[in-house]
Amino acid sequence: MIFSNTTPLIALAGIGQLGAERVIIDERIGRNMAELLGLPVVGTLGVLLKAREIGLLVSFRQAVVQMQRNGVHYHPRLVQRLCLLAGEE
Repeated sequence: MIFSNTTPLIALAGIGQLGAERVIIDERIGRNMAELLGLPVVGTLGVLLKAREIGLLVSFRQAVVQMQRNGVHYHPRLVQRLCLLAGEE
C-alpha cells in the first residue's frame, strides 16, 4: 500500500491491518511514528540501495542524482555513505 501521508498508515498499523513486510517512509515524523509502532521502516534511499544490490540499478548514485533533479532532498553525507555501501565512489 502507498499513502500520500502517514496518517492512514499509522491508523492501519494501529489496528494490525497493514500486513506489510516493510513500510517506505522518508519524512522524519512518519518514520518515528511507524518505528514507535514497531513497523520495519525503509526510506527511498534504502529501496534504491537494495535495487542496486540485486542488479536492478546500474548506479545508485545516478538514481539519487535523478531523484534530486526532481526535487527530492537528501543530506550529502548520507548519500556519500550509501554510495560507499553500494560500491560506488
